[in-house]
Amino acid sequence: MGNFILTLLHAATNGHILHLQSKSLSVHLALKDYYEGLPDLVDTLAEQTQGLEQQIIEYDYDYYRPASTALEEVQSVYDFVVSNRQSMPDNTSVQNTIDEIEQLIDSTLYKLRFLK
Repeated sequence: MGNFILTLLHAATNGHILHLQSKSLSVHLALKDYYEGLPDLVDTLAEQTQGLEQQIIEYDYDYYRPASTALEEVQSVYDFVVSNRQSMPDNTSVQNTIDEIEQLIDSTLYKLRFLK
């Protein structure tokens, strides 16, 4: 669980870094929505999980650098969520929050791919 949460927290940081480095207004704006929305959703997910499991989540502290492009970064986060969501509790409310995270990622991918 800790790796899932921590990866998403890093994703928000990496989105912010790529936002600041972008020379494209559409990428800049798409990433703003992403890095501003993701931390609150991840915070909700962590608190839900800790309440449900009645334990504090343990975290490794490895940080990963952002991909070379915003699209690559957000796509890799999407792939991570899809591949690893089973590591989180199967509780409906927890999985619904993960769905909300996926919705934000999907929307960001749309903006990065098609809104120039």
